[in-house]
Amino acid sequence: MKGKRTDRLNSEFRKNIYDVIKNRVNLSGVTEMFTITEVDTSPDIKNAKVYISVYSQSKEKADATFNAIKNASQEIRRELAFSMRNMRYIPELRFYRDEACEYGSKIDGILSNITYGEYDDDSGDC
Repeated sequence: MKGKRTDRLNSEFRKNIYDVIKNRVNLSGVTEMFTITEVDTSPDIKNAKVYISVYSQSKEKADATFNAIKNASQEIRRELAFSMRNMRYIPELRFYRDEACEYGSKIDGILSNITYGEYDDDSGDC
């Protein structure tokens, strides 16, 4: 069961990890727009799952951006330790693709392709 403290930490980690990736770590492979959708820390704060959504027209560029972030996890963690000095322990970061937006777009595309025909009910029944 998650508590208020864990929720606050997840929110702070999400903000700070994004700031570290965007402004403090020089990652040449990050060429596409991304967002950190969720951070889920373990109750002992030893591990954190970081879910990233990458927005790109090209699957290859999106994969390259995600892999650049994933491969720099130790450097991101080190910079995160500098930015969150009040934390006794910084969790080990594990990055995962969040494909919920892509899945939602796919469903929207399917739904928009559905055509509705005229319904002609001559029977008069309800």
